[in-house]
Amino acid sequence: MALAALAPHHQLFSLSNSKTGTRPWLPFKTSLLHSRKKTHFYFISCSSSSSSTSDSPETNVQTAESCVNLGLQLFSKGRVKDALVQFETALNLDPNPIEAQAALYNKACCHAYRGEGKKASDCLRTALREYNLKFGTVLNDPDLASFRALPEFKELQEEARLGGEDIGYSFRRDLKLISEVQAPFRGVRRFFYVAFSAAAGISLFFTIPLLFRAIRGGDDAPDLWGTTGNAAINIGGIIVLTALFFWDNKKEEEQLAQISRDETLSRLPLRLSTNRVVELVQLRDTVRPVILAGKKESVSLAIEKADRFRTELVRRGVLLVPVIWGQGTAPKIEKKGFGLPSKAAAAIPSIGEDFDKRAQSITAKSKLKAEIRFKAETVSPAEWERWIRDQQKSEGVTPGEDVYIILRLDGRVRRSGKGMPDWQQIVTELPPLEALLSKLER
Repeated sequence: MALAALAPHHQLFSLSNSKTGTRPWLPFKTSLLHSRKKTHFYFISCSSSSSSTSDSPETNVQTAESCVNLGLQLFSKGRVKDALVQFETALNLDPNPIEAQAALYNKACCHAYRGEGKKASDCLRTALREYNLKFGTVLNDPDLASFRALPEFKELQEEARLGGEDIGYSFRRDLKLISEVQAPFRGVRRFFYVAFSAAAGISLFFTIPLLFRAIRGGDDAPDLWGTTGNAAINIGGIIVLTALFFWDNKKEEEQLAQISRDETLSRLPLRLSTNRVVELVQLRDTVRPVILAGKKESVSLAIEKADRFRTELVRRGVLLVPVIWGQGTAPKIEKKGFGLPSKAAAAIPSIGEDFDKRAQSITAKSKLKAEIRFKAETVSPAEWERWIRDQQKSEGVTPGEDVYIILRLDGRVRRSGKGMPDWQQIVTELPPLEALLSKLER
């Protein structure tokens, strides 16, 4: 692999796919919106005299860096227990922040591989709090798929959404940025709530002495009913504006929770009819997934009925995603190491990348459209089932009931309901993909 020397004896921390090449990593630039590719951590050394890496297991001097590299080599060979020992050793060798982040994160992946959710959660929590690990990395990583299906992940995600000293504020900041885009006038409303409340409070401050004078009476006493009315208006205004302020805060928290669920949903994997595995985010602007969750009999009957409207539904970009209750067992781990599955599609480059990558993105989308059929199969059903149950709780539906969820072309939830959908109504409701309304939905 080719390395670019930044400076003599300078350590460069990089991310790599498990199959090919390396690229520089900026640990403080990974974001919730742009972090689409599965990556893992390892170290490479750059010096003025050599451009080759030096990560041999026979290294004479044991360092945190060499332990991390050796741990990754052992993990790639399936020796997870030995890899854990190396990552723990790295943490005991006075690592720098980047080395500590790498050791903790890879240690968490090992624990997830072994089904040790509590230990994986503790490692990730420390990396998030003390070493600025981005929560988007946890959301993106296929090697953490089994962990994301556990209650420990839900607790960690909720902590990250709320923010705090124990978990850090980076994920919450990312969520708030998305929230501000979706509700751009919330800040303006809050400003007016505070400003008008302050004005009413100042007015009340001067009105109360007048009210006491009006109650005592006298020749120069102000009108009692008029003064009482003014005080009542000010008090009522403060109460209403304060209530609106807290209501807006509550709505913001609900919106942040929904954005967090949407982000989790976008990372869920599907297997297309061509056996290609993609994340749901890669299907944005291309299809409208309709998730059918319930008992096997109910879902099978719904798919059978949908087949009668197949032509019209395909014109509208409908992709059926069946999720059978009870099939959400722990995801089967088919690979060793920290890389994308061999059949996983490359993530679509984000805006701002160079022209060649965007051209490749267009080509990839064209190929993806050709592979999409009427129905897809869920990969890691436990993750899908957990997400659906969380969505049911947020909508006040008893978890475990038969439900359907229709997504928009941009990946957000369009609407949901109990039972199975009325396909005739869906055909009437959804515009064809080439229609203007569909273009506005993207």
